[in-house]
Amino acid sequence: MDLLHIWLTYLLILVSMIGYALERWPIEGVAAASLAAFLVLFSAFPYSDASGAPVTTSDLLSGFANPALITVMALLIVGQGLFATDAMSRPTAWLTKLGGNVGAAAVAIVLVSAATLSAFLNNTPVVVIFIPILTMLATQRGISPNHVFMPLSFLSILGGVTTLIGSSTNLLVAGVALRSGIEIGFFDITVPGLAIAVIGALYVIRVMPRILTPREAQDGGRVLDPGGKQFLGEIDVTEGHDFLGLKARAGLFRGLGDLTPRMIIRNDQTILPPFDDIELAVGDRLIVTATRRAFSRALSRGNLKVKTLDPSGGDQAGTTNKIGPDMVMAEAVVAPGSRYAGRTMQFSGLRTQFGITLFGLQRKSRMARAALSEIRLEPGDTLLLCGREANISALRGNHDLLLLEYSAQAIPQSAKALLATLIFVAIVSFSAAGILPIEVLSVCGAIAMVATGCLTIGEAARSFDRSIFMLVGAAIAAATALERTGGARLIADGALTALDGASPVVLLSGLFLVVAIFTNFLSNNATAVLFTPIALDIARRLGSSPEPWLACVIFGANASFATPIGYQTNLLVMGPGRYRFVDFVKAGVPLVLLVWLTFTLVAPWYYGL
Repeated sequence: MDLLHIWLTYLLILVSMIGYALERWPIEGVAAASLAAFLVLFSAFPYSDASGAPVTTSDLLSGFANPALITVMALLIVGQGLFATDAMSRPTAWLTKLGGNVGAAAVAIVLVSAATLSAFLNNTPVVVIFIPILTMLATQRGISPNHVFMPLSFLSILGGVTTLIGSSTNLLVAGVALRSGIEIGFFDITVPGLAIAVIGALYVIRVMPRILTPREAQDGGRVLDPGGKQFLGEIDVTEGHDFLGLKARAGLFRGLGDLTPRMIIRNDQTILPPFDDIELAVGDRLIVTATRRAFSRALSRGNLKVKTLDPSGGDQAGTTNKIGPDMVMAEAVVAPGSRYAGRTMQFSGLRTQFGITLFGLQRKSRMARAALSEIRLEPGDTLLLCGREANISALRGNHDLLLLEYSAQAIPQSAKALLATLIFVAIVSFSAAGILPIEVLSVCGAIAMVATGCLTIGEAARSFDRSIFMLVGAAIAAATALERTGGARLIADGALTALDGASPVVLLSGLFLVVAIFTNFLSNNATAVLFTPIALDIARRLGSSPEPWLACVIFGANASFATPIGYQTNLLVMGPGRYRFVDFVKAGVPLVLLVWLTFTLVAPWYYGL
């Protein structure tokens, strides 16, 4: 055993953890520096492990081809496909009604459902199922993503410790134990697992949101607009339109959804509220106010039309229902001194110059009540624009219209919602049935999302999170160095030596804590493989039943709450929740300690120690 490599590995891991926690540098920068340090260490000072195999740069870089990393990245693309097609709007609406008017109630229902499902399905696909639902729910209710996604990951892990099949870690420990002639039954860990899950769930739902601080979206991330800003817009009722024939009852058109009617223009006649017994007819121009989300949904459903350019060069044009995956909606402000000030929206020239359709207007001082095409633009007006991504991008740097960069978002491809849902269901179903590995299914699903037009290549590329990519690669390099040099075994042996002579209860509690610490830096599966033989050896030396010791390894290896690299689901929620490394430390360490104390109290009673 080479102590130089062991101690240098310890030092590099410690420095990396400090770098992540300080947050003075980007997480991908710290990860890249950590990886470079390990590459230099094992290249400048070659090392061979106990079996005589050298630790090569290929071993240290293997994290970038790790199935867990590939799975996470592919599933992020699949999730983006569900979001881009608005596929989760109906399940979210159902959960919203179930939860009532309180957003927290609907979120709690989703989280408890995820924990319950995780007892019978692998928790990774469970988290994949609920990420898009929680994304829509958080958007609609104005809830910070910070408060929903880490609880989703943690509760899925807690639900997974209640049965043997709830986590791959459980099955791995059972497999190692079976080779020693010890069989773990399906519900053998259910009672202590339920105790841990219930106590942990109370902390996650009641306490953890107070620890996590809401954070604004990072550059390039998807902005979750709470949807309060109202725009004035205009809808032409044509033959075959969904709104044709709608009749007002008690002054309300119930089929308009989130669109609020302000006036109807019919044959140059203006009809103002209340709209008693008014029926929408062909040729009506419906003036409405709504959020950009409502306009976006109306556009994706064909209730709004995108104007097409007139080949003769005029500003008048036809319409089209076709919304491609590269169509985006964005906001722009009319600048002081803009050449568009004073022009009506009908003759603004935006369509001929930029190929952009103007869908709505927001005016800070007052809400105009006139046909949209007749309103003259003023400095400070916010315009709701729609066009192809390249056309919207052409507004950048324009001094007359100031494009709000953060506001550009793709129009949901509602026509392909069913297709995106089928791709997603196939991934989850085939994974749950064990037909193909989750990494194979996730990659195929990501490719299918792009190939079928649910996503563009650009949207798929933006789904990647470079901080996750670098963090996983660097973490696996550190774990490889820790295992191959014998550093992990040295710590484990040292901890057990320190507990030598203690009572079985103290030894069991100490083993749990050591396993829980390791699982947050090594992978949970590597931790399970490392400590299962140690647990069986302790049981043999004490003449004790192996059951509590194997349960200790299962629960300890699943206590991967303190770092994002602790478990795959933590990585899945890191991007959508806008988390930093230190967020997992602040919220996860108390949960690790709570789980440890719960196991320490419940296990001796349940196993009769």
